[in-house]
Amino acid sequence: MAVGPALWLGFLLLVSFLGPSGSASLLRRLGEHTQQLQESSGPNLGLSLGQGAEALPKEGWLEQLLDPFNTSDRRSFLQRYWVNDQHWTGQDGPVFLYLGGEGSLGPGSVMRGHPAALAPALGALVVGLEHRFYGLSIPVRGLDMAQLRFLSSRHALADVASAHLALSRLFNVSSSSPWICFGGSYAGSLAAWARLKFPHLIFASVASSAPVRAVLDFSEYNNVVSRSLMNTAIGGSPECWSAASAAFAETERRLRAGGEAQAALRTELGACGRLSRAEDQAELLEALQALVGGTVQYNGQAGAPLSVRQLCGLLVGGADRGLTAPYRGLRRAAQIVMRSLGQRCLSTSRAETVAQLKNTEPQGSGVGDRQWLYQTCTEFGFYITCEDPRCPFSQLPALPSQLGLCEQVFGLSASSVAQAIAQTNSYYGGQTPRATQVLFVNGDADPWHVLSVTQSLGPFESAVLIPNASHCLDMATERPSDSPSLRLARQKIFQQLQTWLTLTKESQVRDGA
Repeated sequence: MAVGPALWLGFLLLVSFLGPSGSASLLRRLGEHTQQLQESSGPNLGLSLGQGAEALPKEGWLEQLLDPFNTSDRRSFLQRYWVNDQHWTGQDGPVFLYLGGEGSLGPGSVMRGHPAALAPALGALVVGLEHRFYGLSIPVRGLDMAQLRFLSSRHALADVASAHLALSRLFNVSSSSPWICFGGSYAGSLAAWARLKFPHLIFASVASSAPVRAVLDFSEYNNVVSRSLMNTAIGGSPECWSAASAAFAETERRLRAGGEAQAALRTELGACGRLSRAEDQAELLEALQALVGGTVQYNGQAGAPLSVRQLCGLLVGGADRGLTAPYRGLRRAAQIVMRSLGQRCLSTSRAETVAQLKNTEPQGSGVGDRQWLYQTCTEFGFYITCEDPRCPFSQLPALPSQLGLCEQVFGLSASSVAQAIAQTNSYYGGQTPRATQVLFVNGDADPWHVLSVTQSLGPFESAVLIPNASHCLDMATERPSDSPSLRLARQKIFQQLQTWLTLTKESQVRDGA
């Protein structure tokens, strides 16, 4: 779900979830870029909970079993972790475990964000654990299918359990110290599931923008994008929605026209290759959809190339409101995003995408396109479509095209993908996970919130839904421009953890008495 000056926050995470076709590649590049910038720049996420000079975090490695579910298999790999102990009150203090997602995890994971911001007030040891098969935590034998069968959320959770044991010994953590998991996006789901599956190890979790329901056809994503483009509170309008629809209709018209119109479109939109093949045209349309969807997903975050308000200004066209104004606005938006990423052109070759995804050599660091595609094919789906009449974009690429990557790259059929998604929801419980002491935090302008828990399911399964907030915005660095509802949500996170920690201390005192 990972450089330059400050760009899109979120995907810290992540890193966007889209599978690695043209659109996914663009969104995941944005996520990777943002994660590194968020970790390397800006002040500590402030909740007015304390001050203190930052110290360089410590990097370490844990030897983890490649197959933790087979005791006779002793093969192992090294898993990277980071430690910030500058606020730790000692053996009995809480441990904040920040879980990595589908990208590399840097030292900023323990210096900024929820865990680092809350650590001074709560006296916590902060540990960041990189996800197996991502970043530098990749087994030495590479990424072929024989290896990838050891990549799943269940394997990642087993790593959490063994890391709990190893780190407790390494840092002499008391058995009474509460461990609290944090994560955003996919890693937010892992945080919730860690508490669900290991309640004896994980005391509580904060799950930000966590899509705990797996889904094959994620048409709901673009439903939220559509609503956001019309949401006047964040700069949208009905005119903006209509302009987006007109821009994509004009793009498709020029693609169908072929010849000079198609060649001009390739130049104007910055496509890397020719657009004569239908599958390459679909790649371009998907990349443009990702541009608009990504603007909504990360709206209002520090360093984002575009906000919804800015995108709508480009699409609607101001004083220039001719028939082609929306198309020109979309072209300008593409130029802005590509320049922000330092990207020369938009990748539009389906053949190149497949070839890159078939490469089994580890990339060393980054978002891990091949690994994440494998997880979408074997666990989650999350394939974004535009087949709903309310969707303003092109209906290309359709779901079969996206599922085709699972077949082309891994030999996995569409039926096996659907079955895997059903098994994931059965194993974890979907949007009713029945995990206690988990706080789900979402923004209602984030397209992923529809797959998360947005209403409290009981006194110990709480939820905070932030009006007009985007993906993982609660995890971003605090800014003067933050809305009152965002500030309130951050305070609720602190207050909820404080309440849970107080209850466990009182329980320990009673037991000791």
